[in-house]
Amino acid sequence: MASEAEAEVAAGPEVVLPIGAQKHDPAWKHCQMVRSAGRVRLKCVYCHKHFLGGGIHRFKEHLANRPGNACCCPKVPREVQETMLHSLDAVAAKKKRKQSLAEGIRRITHSAPAAAASASPPAPADAAEMESPIHMIPLNEVLDLGSVPLEETPPETREMKGSISKKRKKLAARQASTAPLAHQNQQPLQSTPAGLTQPFHQMVVAFDSAASQLMHFDQPGSNKEQVYMAIGRFLYDAGVSLEAVNSVYFQPMLEAVASAGGKPEAFSYHDFRGSILKKSLDEVTAQLEFYKGSWTRTGCTLLADEWTTDRGRTLINFSVYCPEGTMFLKSVDATDIVVSSDPLYELLKNVVEEVGEKNVVQVITNNSEIHAVAGKRLCETFPTLFWSQCSFQCIDGMLEDFSKVGAINEIICNAKVITGFIYNSAFAFNLMKRHLHGKDLLVPAETRAAMNFVTLKNMYNLKDSLEAMISSDEWIHYLLPKKPGGVEVTNLIGNLQFWSSCAAVVRITEPLVHLLKLVGSNKRPSMGYVYAGLYQAKAAIKKELVRKNDYMAYWDIIDWRWNKDAPRPLHLAGFFLNPLFFDGVRGGTSSEIFSGMLDCVERLVSDVKIQDKIQKELNVYRSEAAGDFRRQMAIRARHTLPPAEWWYTYGGACPNLTRLAVRILSQTCSAKGCDRRHISFEQIHDQRMNLFERQRMHHLTFVQYNLRLQHRQQHKTKAFDPVSVDNIDIVDDWVVDRSALISGQAEQSNWTEINQPVNNITSMGPSDDDEFESFIEGVDDKMIQGASRGTQEDDE
Repeated sequence: MASEAEAEVAAGPEVVLPIGAQKHDPAWKHCQMVRSAGRVRLKCVYCHKHFLGGGIHRFKEHLANRPGNACCCPKVPREVQETMLHSLDAVAAKKKRKQSLAEGIRRITHSAPAAAASASPPAPADAAEMESPIHMIPLNEVLDLGSVPLEETPPETREMKGSISKKRKKLAARQASTAPLAHQNQQPLQSTPAGLTQPFHQMVVAFDSAASQLMHFDQPGSNKEQVYMAIGRFLYDAGVSLEAVNSVYFQPMLEAVASAGGKPEAFSYHDFRGSILKKSLDEVTAQLEFYKGSWTRTGCTLLADEWTTDRGRTLINFSVYCPEGTMFLKSVDATDIVVSSDPLYELLKNVVEEVGEKNVVQVITNNSEIHAVAGKRLCETFPTLFWSQCSFQCIDGMLEDFSKVGAINEIICNAKVITGFIYNSAFAFNLMKRHLHGKDLLVPAETRAAMNFVTLKNMYNLKDSLEAMISSDEWIHYLLPKKPGGVEVTNLIGNLQFWSSCAAVVRITEPLVHLLKLVGSNKRPSMGYVYAGLYQAKAAIKKELVRKNDYMAYWDIIDWRWNKDAPRPLHLAGFFLNPLFFDGVRGGTSSEIFSGMLDCVERLVSDVKIQDKIQKELNVYRSEAAGDFRRQMAIRARHTLPPAEWWYTYGGACPNLTRLAVRILSQTCSAKGCDRRHISFEQIHDQRMNLFERQRMHHLTFVQYNLRLQHRQQHKTKAFDPVSVDNIDIVDDWVVDRSALISGQAEQSNWTEINQPVNNITSMGPSDDDEFESFIEGVDDKMIQGASRGTQEDDE
């Protein structure tokens, strides 16, 4: 029989199947169900290994790294591994309890007939209790055993339940046959357990605490609602944001409590401030030491994420990026620092020295002029690193500028009229949900500017459903007479010109929206893709608008944002070294691209002898003249392997160039951090705190932010409610009905009339892997050759 690995290779194209709502095991969240070559498999989302058999339990062992039935996953996060271990232990404990329960019932059912026949003296009560987890409780009135309802059990216990039922029927038959004999002899029927003199069919089986845990949580009469209410009261009383339930640690916490059994003892306030915080700090620090181990090989990027608090303080969060993960270092109150380039330079210089000059390939900061001056001075002090602007901020600025263009702004405003009306009328909202089959008009995006264009695309995709909604009897006969704003919304949804304009705006902006997500990804280094992504965006604009006078206005926005303060040799070298664009490199690149490549050689390699070797190896790479570059495997792998991994695999003929390529292609282009809400960054700079407490708060912040960075990708898929205050910074005024605020109708709204979303787990568009695959699919010979020449030459 072929191995799983062989079957995976031969599987061919994959079709991802939906995972049904009945799949409650936590391991389902970490796999995909795919159909390939006519067979259904489970695919690990971390190492992408396929499993042909063994079910979810075997896959769970894979995630738990428990040897036995499945290989261990080399890329599973530690928290996921621990969750799977807890789940496996809970399953084992449950199985043991079921076996004990079945054994107890077996002893009782076998002992009762014998007791009836022999009328032997009863056993001591304490002995009976030790032998069985089931207590025999006498009843004052006769009950039919078949009418006594047992607690519902999960599906995995139905087989055991069926066997118990069969034993009851056999027992009842035996009792029926012995009843005349007992009546004739006028002797009371005795039961061995507990010395009870009542007949067995006059007793009810009561499960002890071990058996009661077999009750299914979702069955009628369960304590599910009580659990939900207890959690809710805790969240409301403590003032914890309801976003807390979206934490990747929320479900593992519940499972850990459930697997503990019994009545868990609550930890104290001091435990969480003391021993538990210390253990968490040790765990996070150990993970970050693992990241540090790769810095000498791949290099790293120092990220300076600058932001302003609600109180107007300017903070800079310093982190270090490498392909293994992003590590938060510290937060600095820079309110009095960012006013001048000199103190900012000193701050950046100190952090570079802390990380290690030899490890740092680039420093990414904000895009202001003060940062540019400090960054250029930093490059003079450290001649082996680059300073770069945040590409994420640049691209987001492009989208923001696009949204201010007159024609595009008008389309966005009209779309907001539609969403503002629907999301402020309970009747319209519920009607929309019904026609959209539970979907939302608003979906999450990376930034407020991206939200405009992501929403336009989503609305355009749902155009047919919206048109059906305004044609429905409920809309025409009930909503229109009562809601004056409904007429304007009806006219907009029914306007073909509005929808054609939406489609045009989406075609113009979609490449930039995809590039924004790609640059902000922490799944794969983006350095090798940004330059080509910008060319793709320009090409899409030119294709849509055709006339030079029309598309040059958008090109000027892109060029101004991108080239505002400094050239970007790392991004140019990333394009040159990315094997995906090799055909363009071989055919001849623009002088700008090759000059950027040479800048990186001179700056990142201090030894002039190695520089000369790299120059020769560049010619070998461009001509495919030696080594494994010419292999068909290497050619195919250009589209499948990450660029740095491709160089590791096939760059043996050019060892010096390979080391340089890996360091360049392993870098990010974005200083964007993750969600900072509900982390006390500002509080750690409060000078009123005791010295010990300030240190404790620094450690708490260190743990909190690093945990979020480690699972930033998982936070992108979560329950999303567009009208929630938690999303107000991104959704902005898409859910505000200005006319309702002016007329006072907003006061009549009642949120309890809105149908509550059910399991609306929403993703910010495609996953990072899908985003890269989509980008790669859009790469063709024309695009590669065009990007290699450069957009200015292409325009000529």
